[in-house]
Amino acid sequence: MFQFIVTDLFMLSLGAILYLMVRALPRIAEEPEKKSFLDRWAHSEIPEKVDVALNGFLFKFLRRVKIFILKLDNALSRELHKIKPVDGAVKPNIDFKEIVEQRKEENQSE
Repeated sequence: MFQFIVTDLFMLSLGAILYLMVRALPRIAEEPEKKSFLDRWAHSEIPEKVDVALNGFLFKFLRRVKIFILKLDNALSRELHKIKPVDGAVKPNIDFKEIVEQRKEENQSE
């Protein structure tokens, strides 16, 4: 029980000291701090303006990239559609031996 009373008295005295310090704070004049270049720049409007400009640029750039990708996708789809087999018909495989023989015959006839 004694320890509880001592702890309570200690906390009450600490609270009283803090209360007196808080009341005295407005009387203390703050000395102006010399701010560095980065501190002044970070608290200015410049980073917000840079952010707005960067967001606008990224929006336009990514929109154009998206349009380019969609156009490329359409072009590739058209090319795939051109070479797609019709009704499941299989195109004959290319016989290179036959082509070589035809070329030999054409060269001999000349």
